[in-house]
Amino acid sequence: MLLEQGERYRINRIVINPGYHISTQMHYHRSEHWIVVAGTAKVKCGDEEIILTAKQSTYVPMNTPHRVDNPGVIPLVMIEVQNGEYLGEDDIIRFPEVDENIDQSDISR
Repeated sequence: MLLEQGERYRINRIVINPGYHISTQMHYHRSEHWIVVAGTAKVKCGDEEIILTAKQSTYVPMNTPHRVDNPGVIPLVMIEVQNGEYLGEDDIIRFPEVDENIDQSDISR
């Protein structure tokens, strides 16, 4: 859900249900900063994988494949801050997924 948007930034609220994830993706023109508000996030960014809980955050640089899974038992709620010269939806490069647990319930941007 879009919370706020400006010339070079966009702030979204993202909810991922337990056992689901967003698609593995990459952006050429923007970076992202994710702040976990509730739940647990398993973040894969490039070759690194970390676990984040409430009040923790991570940075996703441009040109870096990334994905977020919810391995927990409650909905994962994150605030996403996008920064860049171009924030259009056509800057999302999606990679093929092995499983089908992609949660699109509240990822509208």
